[in-house]
Amino acid sequence: MFLFQTNPIIMAPWHYFSNCIKEGGIPFKKAHGCEIFEMASKDDDLNNNLNNGMNSMTKCIMREVIKVYKDGFNSITTLVDVGGGIGGAMFEIVKAYPHIKGINFDLPHVVLTAQKFEGVDHVEGDMFEAIPHADAVFLKWVLHDWGDEDCVKILKNCRKAIPKKTGKLIIVDAVLKLEGEGLFDDIGFITDLVMIANSSGGKERNEEEWNKLLKEAGFPRYNIIEISAWPSIIEAYPL
Repeated sequence: MFLFQTNPIIMAPWHYFSNCIKEGGIPFKKAHGCEIFEMASKDDDLNNNLNNGMNSMTKCIMREVIKVYKDGFNSITTLVDVGGGIGGAMFEIVKAYPHIKGINFDLPHVVLTAQKFEGVDHVEGDMFEAIPHADAVFLKWVLHDWGDEDCVKILKNCRKAIPKKTGKLIIVDAVLKLEGEGLFDDIGFITDLVMIANSSGGKERNEEEWNKLLKEAGFPRYNIIEISAWPSIIEAYPL
C-alpha cells in the first residue's frame, strides 16, 4: 500500500486539492483528465500497483475480520465478494471456512490478474449492472469509493443477489464516531481525504449515514460489530 500511495500518479491529485475545494471537481480527474478506475483499466502498472496495495492491506484486516466474525461465516454456504480485487479477501475466508463456495467478483481487467485459489471462482462483471447470486454479499472498502447515489445503486444490486428471507450483506468499512473520539477516527479522517482526492463522491461515513444508505437500498435491519482495526463489520438484512 505504501508503494501505491507514493506512486506519482496517486501523489499528483494532492496538488489540485485546495483548488477543487474552492471550485469543485475531483482532484484525480483534474490531474489526469479521467477518474482513477478508468485509468487503472488502461494502465497495467497502475492496475497492478492498486491491486497489490489493496491486497496487502486486506491480509492484515482479514485476520481480524475472520477472528471476530466466525459465527457469521459459519452460517454461509455461498459468498460473493463484490469488488474483491485479485481475490485476497475471499481466499482468506475460504481458507478459514472451507465449506464456503467463494465468488470473487470484479471488473474484467482486475480478475484477469487474479491468482487461482481452491474454492474460489473469479467472475468478471460490473456491480452497477448485476451481481452473482449467493447466500451473502461481502463488500470490503468498496462503498467508501462512491457517493451516496452510486452506493444505493450498488446496494440495491446486492439486495437482488441474495435470498429475501435468509440473505445478508456483510460490509467492512469505516464507521466514524460523530464525536470524533473513536480509537481509529484519526485514520478515518485521513482516508476521508484520500477518498476526496481520488474518487467521485467517495467518503467515510458515520452510523447515521450508513443507516440512511441501507434503508434506501432495502436493508432496514443492520448490526455494527467493532473490531481491533479502523474498519468495522456491518451486517445488514433485507427483512
